[in-house]
Amino acid sequence: METEAKQELTRGGQFLVKETKAEDVFTPEDFSEEQKMMRDSVKEFVDREIWPNKERFEQKDYALTEEVMRKAGELGLLGVAVPEEYDGLGMGFVTTMLVCDYISGATGSVATAFGAHTGIGTMPITLYGTEEQKKKYVPKLATGEWFGAYCLTEPGAGSDANSGKTKAVLSDDGKYYSISGQKMWISNAGFANVFIVFARIEDDKNITGFIVENDPENGISLGEEEKKLGIHSSSTRQVFFNETKVPVENMLSERGNGFKIAMNALNVGRIKLAAACLDAQRRVITEATKYANDRVQFKTPIAQFGAIKSKIAEIATATYVDESACYRAGKDIENRIAIRQEEGSSHQDAELKGVEEYAIECSILKVAVSEHCQKTTDEGIQIFGGMGFSADTPMESAWRDARISRIYEGTNEINRMLSVGMLIKKAMKGHVDLLGPATAVKDELMGIPSFDTPDYSELFSEEKEMIGKLKKAFLMVAGSGVQKYGPDLEQHQQLLMAAADILIEIYMAESAILRTEKNAKRFGEESQKEQIAMAKLNLFHAVEKIQTRGKEGISSFSEGDEQRMMLMGLKRFTKYANLPNIIELRNTIAEKVIAENQYCF
Repeated sequence: METEAKQELTRGGQFLVKETKAEDVFTPEDFSEEQKMMRDSVKEFVDREIWPNKERFEQKDYALTEEVMRKAGELGLLGVAVPEEYDGLGMGFVTTMLVCDYISGATGSVATAFGAHTGIGTMPITLYGTEEQKKKYVPKLATGEWFGAYCLTEPGAGSDANSGKTKAVLSDDGKYYSISGQKMWISNAGFANVFIVFARIEDDKNITGFIVENDPENGISLGEEEKKLGIHSSSTRQVFFNETKVPVENMLSERGNGFKIAMNALNVGRIKLAAACLDAQRRVITEATKYANDRVQFKTPIAQFGAIKSKIAEIATATYVDESACYRAGKDIENRIAIRQEEGSSHQDAELKGVEEYAIECSILKVAVSEHCQKTTDEGIQIFGGMGFSADTPMESAWRDARISRIYEGTNEINRMLSVGMLIKKAMKGHVDLLGPATAVKDELMGIPSFDTPDYSELFSEEKEMIGKLKKAFLMVAGSGVQKYGPDLEQHQQLLMAAADILIEIYMAESAILRTEKNAKRFGEESQKEQIAMAKLNLFHAVEKIQTRGKEGISSFSEGDEQRMMLMGLKRFTKYANLPNIIELRNTIAEKVIAENQYCF
């Protein structure tokens, strides 16, 4: 049974070369009763404690953020991912994503405080701490008695996280380290009791992690609250360490392991950040739809105008696609963690390796969902028109709060390059066979294309064939890039970014199609009419983007006959036999949302 589970479970990045069956993906329609109850209690908490106070969050009410976090701690929401032996709820990975999703939708200020505390503030101790460290700190963090913050970024060390200048010097008696340096953009700094601090010992190649209690008497001082575009009530300050004494037993993991801790914490942070954008999108769509139904111009509710229907359909589609991909990857991670534990791994090791396995998908989701979230809030403003620009409506704050999502947990540019870079590394390690399929694509381009008319009578038969062709387009572009530049490919950032966009579109489009196919099989096609329209509309956009990015990539490294052949291949791999009626698809989706007066999928 166990080996069967292993065979069925696609490894990270394998979606590109392996067909995933609809019945093997997890969808939001698969939530258990316990998960639904958890979701509903979080929604109730947000609607009671956060949504009515949106104005106070915009006025930099940091104390309110801290108060809401304490209440979340009392309800157990800060300890969802923490094992029960450290006073957490010990929930599975999907449930931790679900809580993150629904607690983050009302304001980015709470979303950031929650994400920073439960993720990068608590998780490094849970996953890398010694038993003594976990017993001492994790219960306080899980219950909201204490709050955590994460001190990695410095004035000269942002995306290049390992280049930090903060120093840790061992005392003569070997009992403590003195930490000196400056950290910036530290979320929760204003009310944190404990910091995860990264510093360099001597001239080590890699930084080291430390658990540092916040004590002003011990050489720790804070800068003023930063003035920011959005997330106004998220406490963001500089933290200065001046010969701060940290006992040697507070080193996190081992010396020089800090960079690894930082990178693994960011992998989890990325998929959680994607989840944290979902309910923000749902709420924007609901508010925009209500407004469009109420706002009458030319004696007609503006929701009935085609231009507004188009916007509602597009942002509902993006949200549906995002949900599909997030929970698909979340369950894959949860399954991988379970397999590791069955094989005898500790909770710490199973979780670390489970998430690391799907680091490519985590980067894909971080980029796609944060960009969809920005677009959704932008269209939300547009549907409200002049009122959307006013701070009296919830749109402009949602738009400002969404903007940070494309920067933290690694900028979207870094994550684009990482997704392709990690895929190539996996291929070189033999974890994902890219070479075989890429060679097959090359052979196919030399051969004569088939002119048979396929049978597309089954639901999504053409769409699934198209996904298969888009994967070939990626293998052709990325494979040729690797062949041309070898290890120097990472110097060609614009080519990597183009390849990454193709990769992202494939994963997101496939996720939406598989979710919808699974639900159409069990609930009937008629009940999924609008979802089918969304999966098809999204695929159409994916094909268009892949055509453009594919041409950019091909033109950057080829010429003459080789280029002509690849461009012909790209055309073949992005050609519909039956182009869907895009306007009809949009109307189908929009009419459902408008009739329900909310995001309803």
